[in-house]
Amino acid sequence: MPLQTPLYERHRELGARLVDFGGWDMPLQYGSQLEEHHAVRRDAGMFDVSHMRVVDLAGARATDFLRALLANDVARLTAPGKALYSCMLNESGGVIDDLIVYFGDPSSYRLVVNAGTAEKDLAWIEGRAAGFGVAVASRRDLAMIAVQGPNARSKLAGLLEPADAALALGLGVFSGTPLAATGAHAFLARTGYTGEDGFEIMLAGDRVGAFWDRLCDAGVRPCGLGARDTLRLEAGMNLYGNDMDETTTPLESGLAWTVALDSARDFVGRAALIAQRAAGVPRKQVALLLEDKGVLRAHQSLIGAAGTGEITSGSYSPTLERSVALARVPAATAEPLAVDIRGKLLRVRIVKPPFVRHGKGLIAL
Repeated sequence: MPLQTPLYERHRELGARLVDFGGWDMPLQYGSQLEEHHAVRRDAGMFDVSHMRVVDLAGARATDFLRALLANDVARLTAPGKALYSCMLNESGGVIDDLIVYFGDPSSYRLVVNAGTAEKDLAWIEGRAAGFGVAVASRRDLAMIAVQGPNARSKLAGLLEPADAALALGLGVFSGTPLAATGAHAFLARTGYTGEDGFEIMLAGDRVGAFWDRLCDAGVRPCGLGARDTLRLEAGMNLYGNDMDETTTPLESGLAWTVALDSARDFVGRAALIAQRAAGVPRKQVALLLEDKGVLRAHQSLIGAAGTGEITSGSYSPTLERSVALARVPAATAEPLAVDIRGKLLRVRIVKPPFVRHGKGLIAL
């Protein structure tokens, strides 16, 4: 049976349509997916992301360990709470998972990994941590809510004690902080997966339900996985398992910016990435806008002069009112480019991502 988050009964009470996602019973939507999407772009929405796994690392050599484990370089993190997005690679340069790492001090870090890969990630991390004397703690006791949108920060901060509210409103982008007055295990991060400002708050599982209720009372709209997917796609953000996996490298997945190859630091997958870059990366990720009527979906084929490619993520964009996609194509791909939708070739235009940021469309229509 699928696992359930501490907010499962709240989802049922709200009439959510529940689906199996990464082995968890999760809300796809509570009513109108379109309205949930617009709530995040225009006001404030919240998502139960307690299925994601928090992993704490501790040890004198924790920094050395993460510098060897991750493609991005945690040595860039020097301020407590500062966060970094990175891929964790296998020896072939394939992406085992993408994750966020928070810096506590040189001997203490927090990772947040994807739900569907959590057990695989833990095995990979634990198998390498022992050699560095680093302790790995899987924090299944913690739940997490993402509160996103132009009014998200003010609405969430309004529910906190004054000292914690001041910390929240002063928190920089891609940073986190403990909230002592909110609870012993409360941690707030100014991060998200929607292209909007907001917070992700981690709380003890037995306290998260009451906080969810208070957010509802404050006018923060519950939102499901459906809106989360269209929001992240509009923001040009990859989804693990669609836009990258263990068979693709960050260089092929629009994630070269997350790889630190500019030093002698060795890390798992480095040699494979250097070899791929030297030989010429064979594929690239592109963002697409459909010029004709239709809807772009994952696995649709793309046809161009350089050969065929494939859409990895595609959907109707509620903000743009057009269909958009991310795709993997041969490196030489250029326009004209067409997508095969049920045997019909429709025109697509290559555009620069993101499609939408902070509620505004960035693509010329």
